[in-house]
Amino acid sequence: MKNGGFLPFFLAFHSVMCYNKLITTKEVFFIAIIKQFDKRSGITYVYDSKSYYDKGKKCSRAKRTLIGKLDSNTGEIIPTDGRNKGAKSKPNSISPEIDKDKRIQELEDENRQLKLQISALKKELERIQTSN
Repeated sequence: MKNGGFLPFFLAFHSVMCYNKLITTKEVFFIAIIKQFDKRSGITYVYDSKSYYDKGKKCSRAKRTLIGKLDSNTGEIIPTDGRNKGAKSKPNSISPEIDKDKRIQELEDENRQLKLQISALKKELERIQTSN
């Protein structure tokens, strides 16, 4: 492939096929998940880092967006809104329209389904790795 190689072409093709979004190769950027440990608080923050080329400065740059905190015990990412922005606007009591027990059951069912999907994907990955 001329002018850019395979990776920009693949990213553009993937975005069209998976997201029905047409983008040009000039709009293609690279995405990474960055983990950064804060020594003061002892918390590991997780960022979505998008790399792009800045023509004005003639160098690559990165734009980071906070995803959340990394739970040290489970290794899961706990979503945050950054700098405690939502803490002041959230009400102290739960809205009476929400049935807590029903919502808990829905979330437990969703969690169960996601765990089944994860185990199926792990088995598929193991099958592929053993066949190679």
